[in-house]
Amino acid sequence: MQNTTQSVVHNQQTINSEINFRKATPEDAGQIWQILQQAIRRRKNDGSRQWQDGYPNPETVERDIAHGIGYVLTENNAVVAYAAIIYNDEPAYETIEGKWLSDADFNVVHRVAVSDEAAGKGFATEIFRRIEEYSRQNGVFSIKVDTNFDNKAMLRILEKLGYTYCGEVYFRGSARRAFEKILR
Repeated sequence: MQNTTQSVVHNQQTINSEINFRKATPEDAGQIWQILQQAIRRRKNDGSRQWQDGYPNPETVERDIAHGIGYVLTENNAVVAYAAIIYNDEPAYETIEGKWLSDADFNVVHRVAVSDEAAGKGFATEIFRRIEEYSRQNGVFSIKVDTNFDNKAMLRILEKLGYTYCGEVYFRGSARRAFEKILR
């Protein structure tokens, strides 16, 4: 995968930063877990019930990395965002109260989290853009994602990036809003 240097807008100022998207390594696990813990606290402080039940946890991160599905976004070599990308495999998506846009191959995006230091600076949007680019490069033209009904930050990002609401799916007994984007 090609790493690129790009300018990123931070608080209305353009700062030249080296932004890279890559597969997570075992050495990243501690930073990833710290970022997930920060995101868990932010969800709680925002009044969201998402991630307030012991998931995700350090074992989730270790499994993601071991299965090669964990990815990080780095700024100047520091991990600032994390996501899991799963190809064609999400059992909860087989039953949707609604309808997916396509039946084609897809990537599922789970566990998107941004560090406290990077929150609000566009990195969640950037990791989705990188996931879309990665998917296209690998011949996958559908991305599916779900989030809690009360995760307002993620709902705004999905709307901004053109994801289509498709219905409800269920994880661990709770309904989740399901979205899909067809990449062109």
